[in-house]
Amino acid sequence: MESSAVLRGVLVVSLLVVLCHGQTSQEVSAEDLEVGRNEPAADRELVEALEVLLDKVHNRVSMEKRGSIPLCGIGDRCAMKFGPRIGKLCDCGRGANCNSYLLKCI
Repeated sequence: MESSAVLRGVLVVSLLVVLCHGQTSQEVSAEDLEVGRNEPAADRELVEALEVLLDKVHNRVSMEKRGSIPLCGIGDRCAMKFGPRIGKLCDCGRGANCNSYLLKCI
């Protein structure tokens, strides 16, 4: 007898949780739509400010690395063999390595 009462109580509570969860998600989505209308102008301003900052940082970094080795793509020659030594022509990009046998970025 007691187990059926506990089972009924659990079912009622789970039903209330499911019903309440659906109501809160509808209210949140309506609020998000109202707030979303005013944000694109602010977002554009932030993006423009970040682009200006990134350009300044990129220019500063490029001036510091004047003597650095240029980047080469996958499949390009990245080294030249000078007898027993190997010299670099360019640096392979991220995720690629210069193969010392083929002398190409792989």
